Amino acid sequence: MSGCVFCGIVAGEVPGFTVADEPDGVAFLDTRPVFKGHVLVVPRTHLVTLAELPAGALPGYFRLVQRLSAAVETGLGAGGTFVAMNNKVSQSVPHLHTHVVPRTKGDGLRGFFWPRTRYADDGEARGYADRIAAALT
Repeated sequence: MSGCVFCGIVAGEVPGFTVADEPDGVAFLDTRPVFKGHVLVVPRTHLVTLAELPAGALPGYFRLVQRLSAAVETGLGAGGTFVAMNNKVSQSVPHLHTHVVPRTKGDGLRGFFWPRTRYADDGEARGYADRIAAALT
């Protein structure tokens, strides 16, 4: 869809730190992560809400989310992950996306009010993306 930043990333027209590019979806680093290694998983097709995702696409899409959850843990040595999705309210980009956030005990994340951080530079972001991508295998 024209003007959608996530569609631009999927199409390769907008730069992103891609972790996975598969028929069921694309995963890339959030540019304003809750914690470094925070990944967004999006369907290739422009949809706004989970309700719009065709039933036939659910297994493949959520299998990718499941694999990313494990890869974030393994690739980053995280204690676990937080997996979440907003539909419309608090959805900063109106394209269906699932957050996969690395967690560690005592990381300070409480409730749904999260501080955001930034990567020091593109090299640091690429390193996080590469570690997660390597753990997908």
